[in-house]
Formats: sequence, C-alpha cells, structure tokens
Amino acid sequence: MTERLRVAVLAGGPSAEHEVSLQSARAVLDALPADRYDPVLVVIDRQGTWSRALHRDAVDVVFPVLHGPFGEDGVVQGHLETLGLPYVGCGVLASAVAMDKTVMRRVFLAEGLPVTPHIWFTQHDWTTTTDRRGMVKSLDWPMYVKPANMGSSIGISRVTSVEELDVGIELALGYDRVVVVEQGVTARELTCGVLGDHDSPTASAVVELNVRGDWLDYEGKYVSDHEIATVPAALPESVTEEIRALSLHAYRVIGGYGLARVDFLYEEQTGRLYVLEINTMPGFTARSVYARGWAASGLSYPDLLARLIDLALARSGA
Repeated sequence: MTERLRVAVLAGGPSAEHEVSLQSARAVLDALPADRYDPVLVVIDRQGTWSRALHRDAVDVVFPVLHGPFGEDGVVQGHLETLGLPYVGCGVLASAVAMDKTVMRRVFLAEGLPVTPHIWFTQHDWTTTTDRRGMVKSLDWPMYVKPANMGSSIGISRVTSVEELDVGIELALGYDRVVVVEQGVTARELTCGVLGDHDSPTASAVVELNVRGDWLDYEGKYVSDHEIATVPAALPESVTEEIRALSLHAYRVIGGYGLARVDFLYEEQTGRLYVLEINTMPGFTARSVYARGWAASGLSYPDLLARLIDLALARSGA
C-alpha cells in the first residue's frame, strides 16, 4: 500500500475571518480521501499561537485554509517557504496583491481589466481633511465602503448619504488603515473559479450569487439558510465565455498559482462586466461557491482537493 501523504491543514488565524476559516478547514479535513492522505489540523489562535509547530520531517504538504490578513496576504506563505514546506495556493506576491483592494485595482487597471469607479484613502487622509464629501465627489450614491484588506464581506457598508458615509468609513477603519469607496452599480453578482499553474490554468462554470437585499453580506454568506447560489448561472454563452476569459486574465496578471475565485458585477442593461476582486483562498465550506462551480464542471470536491495538493507538490518539485 502506498504511504499516505501527511497534510497539515492550517485554520483559524488572528483575522476577523477566524471562524470562517475553521469551517473551511473542517470541510477539507472531512473530504480528503483517506486512502491517499493523512491529515492533521493545525489551529492558529486569535493571538497567533500555533497548536503545533510545522517542519519538513513532520508533514509533506500544507493546506493553508486561512482567510483574510495574516493568512491570505502572503504572510503565512512566506513563512512556509522559509520552512521549505510545499503549500496549496498562491505564492507571496500574488497573495499580497489580491488581498489589498487598492493594489489589486491598480494592477487590474494597468492590465486593461474593467473595474468599478472607486477611490481610496488612508485613515490620516480621512481624519485630517476638512471636506469629507469632497473626497468622494467623483462617485454617486449609493457607494460601498470597504477596508482595503479584508474578506467575507466583513467591515463593508452600503451608504447613501454623508452621514452613512461617516459611519461606514469608521467601521472600515476598524479593520484597516486604508479604505476603498466604490461606486454602486445595479448588477448581477457572478463568480468564476480558476485552477491550475501559471501557464495553463482553467476556469470553472460561472456561478451567480443570489442576493437578497442590496448586497450579499456576511450573514447571507455564512449564517442564513437560504440558497446563496445558482449553479451554473443562467447567462448568454458569450457572457459566460467573457467571464471565464477575464478570470484567467486576472489570475495571470497577479501571478496566480493553484487556485483563485474571481468575482464580477454584470450590468445586464448595458452588458458591461466589472472585475470586482480576485480571492486567492476562497471559502471551502459546504456552501462554497468555488467548489460548487468546479462540481458543475465535472470535478468533485475530493478530486478538487487532490488536484490542489498535486499542484502544491509540483511547484516545489516534490
């Protein structure tokens, strides 16, 4: 019998997405084929303490199912590289670029990818200005206020007045010192998974998020029991193919490896598509739209996990 690969599944972390990460890790642990893998859960608590130390003799590969700052922004990826451990997912640079919504948008714009009108500023800019409305005068109501480095819809607000803008920005500044304010658009929310190496990645079926209200918030993603997605999305074939092509373009632009999920806004009346963001470690819970998109493309959840581990080992030469 072939010896099973020892897989360390990292979960938790000090970010606000700690609980989401634990849910994702549990789903990964439950689905890893037992005949091929010997998994062990490694929890990082909210203070950054690891439940066990990792080293090359203890594990063969690491699956960092970590979301948000300190887990998805290149920090853990750099640490694993210093240990010489193969790991699933994007490397340091791609992770850092994708995590920071200001840097990501600048890279996308430089490469011709369509993004929504937006501005960004620092906490210092906001607290020292004498004309807060003037800072966002290029945008119309409604607007979406977001911390530059966060995920799972944490710290995001939809605002329709100067008063709401003040509250939304103070909320976002509780998570990051840089804030992004985006122009709101009336659009369908779509997402597409990418899987593969730098040179020949592939795109999954396109998924539509079923948004109740103005946008899909944290509760809608992780707490509510309503069906959050339509798989695959009901779209003209030309729109589906454009989304898949843009997903691969965004993935290559950041230097993606392993996996990513690319989110879109589709303005149906005009036919315009906007790349909202790229997420280098999307949720892996049972409700994960990333896994469901690949299931609709013929790749089961256990096979998806195995493919990601194979890619991690291939990058390291293991």
